[in-house]
Amino acid sequence: QVQVAETGGGLVQPGGSLRLSCVASGRTFGRYGMAWFREAPGKEREFVAALRREGFQYYAESVKGRFTISRDNSKNTVYLQMNGLKPEDTAVYFCRASLGGTEDYWGQGTQVTVSS
Repeated sequence: QVQVAETGGGLVQPGGSLRLSCVASGRTFGRYGMAWFREAPGKEREFVAALRREGFQYYAESVKGRFTISRDNSKNTVYLQMNGLKPEDTAVYFCRASLGGTEDYWGQGTQVTVSS
């Protein structure tokens, strides 16, 4: 069982920045595709960003140019650098580790609130 845990959320003013971290257990971290999702109150969980083990990056149109996903395999960690935050970015952010199309491992989520 792969354990996934997100940290780094908090309260930030519009235009501010946060960096989220996601740590996953195991020695096979580098084989997993990693992704970030978010879930606002009363809304469906939506895709934010993904980083495949080959290095390909994908972003939702709403965050493109503001968010950056990266990983450090030596630390079993994936990051989400969030700049130019907007109130509509307010949500619980979840980290997901995927192996092929058969295994998904989710973290517990970390709250990001953007408000003045």
